[in-house]
Amino acid sequence: MDSVHSMNVPDSPKVMGDDEQFHATDEAVDLSGTPLEAWAALAIFWLLGVTVFYQFFTRYVLNNSASWTEEIARYLLIGTVFVGAAIGVVKNNHIQVDLLYRYLPRRVARVMATVVDVLRIAFCVAMVVLTAQMMDRLANMKMTIIDVPMNVLYGTCLFGLVVMTLRSIGVARAHWRRGYSVLERPESTMADR
Repeated sequence: MDSVHSMNVPDSPKVMGDDEQFHATDEAVDLSGTPLEAWAALAIFWLLGVTVFYQFFTRYVLNNSASWTEEIARYLLIGTVFVGAAIGVVKNNHIQVDLLYRYLPRRVARVMATVVDVLRIAFCVAMVVLTAQMMDRLANMKMTIIDVPMNVLYGTCLFGLVVMTLRSIGVARAHWRRGYSVLERPESTMADR
């Protein structure tokens, strides 16, 4: 008898049936908690995918590359990053170092976590202001290959930054209400309210 049949793991679901076939059942997919910015990032990402496929097709199949695809793909990637970064903010799962918080007194850790929340909000607000100023100064600038204003790209970045700012405020409010953040309790999630 081989080791697969001899393993008896008490808490795991039975996957191998008596007919020697795998029988796995997936959980239902629930997209109800998906934030709006995730759908926007997905749409931009799909546009990026279609653009890159068109670029590949025209370059390698037709041997006549469409010149606009490289520039548009670059801009769509930038849009995906800025809008997608808001997803990391709403889920509060951007890179963070929580080691120090384990060794600090609870009150000091709480103050430091609050400072982190305030600095994140301040940074996002500053980026919104600077992006709006840049859009104002570069209002007449066009893209290199196609005759579309660069503010279309900068507007996407501004949208992502505004959403990050609003989500940062929401994350900070959730931290203040419950009395701790993920920095202080790494095992917690934003669902723990």
